[in-house]
Amino acid sequence: MLADEPEVRRALTEGDRAAVAGVVTAHPASPLAWAELADLADSEGRALDAFAYAVVAVDLAREQLRASGWRDGQPVPWSAESNRAYLRALDAERRSAERLGLDERAERAAADLAAADGEAAARIASEFTPTQVITIVGAGAGAFAPVVGTEARTGDPVAEPNAADAAGED
Repeated sequence: MLADEPEVRRALTEGDRAAVAGVVTAHPASPLAWAELADLADSEGRALDAFAYAVVAVDLAREQLRASGWRDGQPVPWSAESNRAYLRALDAERRSAERLGLDERAERAAADLAAADGEAAARIASEFTPTQVITIVGAGAGAFAPVVGTEARTGDPVAEPNAADAAGED
């Protein structure tokens, strides 16, 4: 099982999209930080960056897993939240490898993900969508100021359909 990284989780939660690279810089050995950076790059359509970040996340996670006695091909359950960094990184590697035309690499990442946890790919697809990293703009940011003044008016007549002309047919 991967080590829990509460400082990294907190930094990622408290920061915005622009802060993710800084979290990686502050925690360069964190698979979670690199996996988050890979997902961010993927959501922005930067497949090459996403692939590179995901590969680093996978390598760091495997180093940590092996240090705790894990061997390649053994389960890495999604149920342990700390393991999700590895599983997400494998999926990000798969997605970005597909976009880059690295079909064998994508297949290998998909196989590694399935071997680690057979349900992880579906969980990732449902829980970690690109829209989760969309910046939310508050109303105070001026983004919702009316561009053109609008006003509701009453008393403007609406032309009635001419019943004599309407035969009820199309």
